[in-house]
Amino acid sequence: MASIAADPGNKPTPLPAPLGKLRVLDLTVALAGPYCTLLLGGLGAEVIKIDAPGGSDIARLNPPYVGPEGLNYEAPRHGETSLSVFDRHRNKKSITLDLKSPEGLSLFRELVRSADVVVENFSEGTPERLGIGYDDLASINPHLIYASISALGGSRAHGNIKGMDIVVQALSGVMEVNGFPDGPPCRVGFPLADLVAPHYATIGILSALVYRANGGGGQHIQVNLLDSLVSLLALEHYDLLVADKSRLRTGNHHERLTPFGVFATRDGYIAIAAPTDGWTRMLFAAMEMPDMASDPRFATRGARAMNAAAMNQLIEQWSRQHDTATAVKRLVDGGVPSVPVRSPSEAFADPEIIARGAVVPLRNAHLPESIVTAAPGVPIRFSACTVGYDHDAPLLGEDNEDVYRNVMGLSAEQIADFRKGGII
Repeated sequence: MASIAADPGNKPTPLPAPLGKLRVLDLTVALAGPYCTLLLGGLGAEVIKIDAPGGSDIARLNPPYVGPEGLNYEAPRHGETSLSVFDRHRNKKSITLDLKSPEGLSLFRELVRSADVVVENFSEGTPERLGIGYDDLASINPHLIYASISALGGSRAHGNIKGMDIVVQALSGVMEVNGFPDGPPCRVGFPLADLVAPHYATIGILSALVYRANGGGGQHIQVNLLDSLVSLLALEHYDLLVADKSRLRTGNHHERLTPFGVFATRDGYIAIAAPTDGWTRMLFAAMEMPDMASDPRFATRGARAMNAAAMNQLIEQWSRQHDTATAVKRLVDGGVPSVPVRSPSEAFADPEIIARGAVVPLRNAHLPESIVTAAPGVPIRFSACTVGYDHDAPLLGEDNEDVYRNVMGLSAEQIADFRKGGII
């Protein structure tokens, strides 16, 4: 990595990764689980991604697919790989193993002996049926941290419904508070539940590792998507708002903090956050309407909340007279917090965001040079450590030889026999 430290001899020394001595066995599929292990890999852990022979991660079926001919949004063709795999499997090793076979189960249990963490997001009961549940593996390695990520936490209320992100958003209440007052409940435009839960899982894993380092043993961590979203929603006390007959969906404005919202300009949109009386006075001054600050409807925070529609209409009448750049400049020069509303592409191209490593180019030897896209980096900066995604996502089973020979000590003949038997 680019980050270096100077030793007493003034020779550049690579900084260590914070999780550089950690071994993680990744049994996850789709997004929530693989994103958790992606984070661990970005922090330096050795992540061994385990698929069934032929591939078992359903993300491999996510379009678009990438091959020699570029992007393909139809059915995958020979030699093509899902773009999701190139993204989510960075900094991981890939091995294949049939956990449903006695031989495969034996190999996995042996691998667990040298592992620090196992992460899984199987359907409820599947690990136990396979013989790889927490109790099974803790008997082999009592120091093991075992993290389970589920959708609904084993809920009995919703039967066998598969907990996809849209299902979780619907059950969590998030949809009911997202959207415009006169519109229907609205899905958040990216897989919020699938991305929030793995952050909690990562926090749980790191906390368990600290507990273990302080003399404790291993343990089982359980996180689910539904609880993760509901816990965030509770931060705004929406239950009290419902009881108070307050509108939950307020669209592009936060009426209790008026003015606080998104406003149209001649060529785009701007966001303004000026909820305090001082900022509101600055806003009216920048709009060349200083007298409005003494209008009883807008003079205090409570009054503005009661007259939010009138306040927002007044601001948008002004903002629509200007292009985005002019409106933002006038507001910022006047001390008002305001920025343009950017597209994802514009945000990804922000040189400061790129310099901090929050967004990085997605690189892979198997990606055609014509495919240029952004991928998440690790948006955490350490003074004594280095983090990031230095290793391309491997092809399915690309690391079989390395892991089975160098980690588990199998001979070339044993590996060949297991491969021939369909075990790996």
